[in-house]
Amino acid sequence: MGSPSTERWRSAVLYAWVSFGSILGGLARYFVSLLLDTGPAFPTATLFINATGSLIIGFYATLTGPDGRVLARPEHRQFVMTGFCGGYTTFSAFSLETFRLFHGGMKYTALAYVASSVVCWLVSVWAGHMLASRYNRLKRS
Repeated sequence: MGSPSTERWRSAVLYAWVSFGSILGGLARYFVSLLLDTGPAFPTATLFINATGSLIIGFYATLTGPDGRVLARPEHRQFVMTGFCGGYTTFSAFSLETFRLFHGGMKYTALAYVASSVVCWLVSVWAGHMLASRYNRLKRS
């Protein structure tokens, strides 16, 4: 175990990694939402962002996990999984969009959005896990 000042330094570095990942994830979310904006009818951009974020975290967690092919330092895992994916995905926008659909009288669209989102997120994290699992099993050269 290191000295208290060493531990504080390690914590500060970890916070910096998470913060930088959050900045990059938030910027990525903003640019993707600009590219995919479909207006108020159905929040395709948020659905896509949350699904790709689920794919990324499922892939990276498996790739760098205990049985993974890539050895990643804890701060690198925090950068990607907590920072980038946390900044990129957005439950708050999903909640607001669902509320607006309900409030705007589009109850069936809101229900379809909730159902498709949850299914899409779970399938995406599973797909990321499966892709990384297959990659982890490839013979090393």
